[in-house]
Amino acid sequence: MNSPGCSPQRSSLKRQALRHSGTLNARAAQVSDRLFRETSFFDPQDLPQVKYEMLRQVQREALPISRVAARFGFSRPAFYKAQRDFLREGLTGLLPKRRGPKGGYKLTPEILAFAEQTRLLHPAVRTPELVRQIQRQFAVQVHRRSLERALATAKKSRARPSQPR
Repeated sequence: MNSPGCSPQRSSLKRQALRHSGTLNARAAQVSDRLFRETSFFDPQDLPQVKYEMLRQVQREALPISRVAARFGFSRPAFYKAQRDFLREGLTGLLPKRRGPKGGYKLTPEILAFAEQTRLLHPAVRTPELVRQIQRQFAVQVHRRSLERALATAKKSRARPSQPR
């Protein structure tokens, strides 16, 4: 779908950029607000722009939330979430967040320190044996590759010289 007044090539490039950044509005076809249908400045595919304009219309024009949310392809709960995120974080709050765990939760700093210390004292210990020792010591089962990646990351961060301030 091309925005009015926008060349197909530019529209395609913008769509690729939005998709790459995770800000492509999957519900662009549901945006029925007049501004997004009649002007090229407003792009229904640009999710943060759609959310911001939805919030703005409720705030500045005192329009009913349910009606505005529907015109922008959102539910009332989605409106309230966008509003909370915006009030807490500003414009960056309107950007989609990565779902799921944000990092490893089994490989705590204590477990990593144990693994590094074991490797330092007993360099011949292979990863499968180290995994078994962690399970015995901490009652946590970690995957061999997760442990290898965490140890490599820790080694790289120690090897990197500190940056002058």
